[in-house]
Amino acid sequence: MKKENKPCLEDELRPEYDLKSLLKSGIRGKYAHRFQKGTNIVILDPDVAKVFPNGEAVNEALRLVIQLRKIPKIKQPGSARLG
Repeated sequence: MKKENKPCLEDELRPEYDLKSLLKSGIRGKYAHRFQKGTNIVILDPDVAKVFPNGEAVNEALRLVIQLRKIPKIKQPGSARLG
């Protein structure tokens, strides 16, 4: 089974633009390292992603978890360990 050839797209570039001269001086991946340094991608499981509409909501929930961790734990009577 052969793949069908993709239809040729019409060139929408203006005639005054010369790609050969535009692409000659470009450096591939020039800013890739800088981009990676400032990016932290986390993949959420689908069930977790359904709960949060966007990254801002995830950050807000995580900040709340951080604040809750700072609250000192209160020892309840009868919770002392034997040992």
